[in-house]
Amino acid sequence: MSEHSAKPSSTVAATGRPLAVKAVIPAAGLATRFLPATKAVPKELLPVVDRPVLQYIVEEATQAGIGDVLLITGRGKTSMVDHFDRRPDLETRLEEKGDAERLAAVRRPSELAEIYTVRQPEQLGLGHAVGYAESHVGDQPFAVLLGDEFVKPSEPLLPAMLELQARTGGVVLAFFEVDPAETKRYGIASVEPAESELSDIGEVVKVTGMVEKPQPEDAPSNLAVLGRYVLPGTIFDAIRRTKPGSGGEIQLTDAMELLRTEGTPVHAIVYRGTRYDTGMPLGYLQTVVQIAAEREDLGTEFRSWLADFVKADAAGGSGT
Repeated sequence: MSEHSAKPSSTVAATGRPLAVKAVIPAAGLATRFLPATKAVPKELLPVVDRPVLQYIVEEATQAGIGDVLLITGRGKTSMVDHFDRRPDLETRLEEKGDAERLAAVRRPSELAEIYTVRQPEQLGLGHAVGYAESHVGDQPFAVLLGDEFVKPSEPLLPAMLELQARTGGVVLAFFEVDPAETKRYGIASVEPAESELSDIGEVVKVTGMVEKPQPEDAPSNLAVLGRYVLPGTIFDAIRRTKPGSGGEIQLTDAMELLRTEGTPVHAIVYRGTRYDTGMPLGYLQTVVQIAAEREDLGTEFRSWLADFVKADAAGGSGT
């Protein structure tokens, strides 16, 4: 039986619409930016101190009350599933040693959520990947969490997104502000003020258009799509009707834009909290340093060493 770190007070919003209770994590990519490390180790399992990126993301889902997680996997990524399985041999050894702390840490992944998988045989875009979740999700709303970014647990995002989707019945996104020169890396939106009755949820905007990875001169704003979505079940039909777009791939942004033009409401929460982006080496390293510096068991000593290292480096020394 899974133990969830947070349970929703209800699975139905005040509007009578159901709250999403399933999450989909697309994780079939080749992660070429991290080669050769990702030749044998999935990017999603790269450690942030002592927990893999993927565990942080599943924990984010369970913190929001979601206990059913579908991993969209690809060739060579079975170890992602293994991480959330039990290891009786290792657990027995830790029990014999009396190492209760590490034993709890080893067992925790298997207690977070019910983990399911489906294989995406070819990587043909995020929309294509999400389409493989249809048989698991059905026609109910669900969350999509990209496998290379997560938010700080003390600054949650997903609970408000689930509530917003249940109230509106449409597509719900999360945005963060980027430097205008960076718009070509993200899905970018044009927005207008949201309905006043949604103001209690947070900084909510209504989306009037979306474009995938525009050049800075073509971008309608600097609001970029953070890797969190809460989608209605109608997205699957939209994906089937979406033609290849940016990069020759089936883009989820294009499928959501199709729904919007056909009358599905699209809203977003502008997130002002801490976002960790592990999708590129620099962001991954920054994430490791930030989280290590904040750890109660490591932070003080690590920050002291880091300060000495930076000081020595600035002075031309080795820092060691």
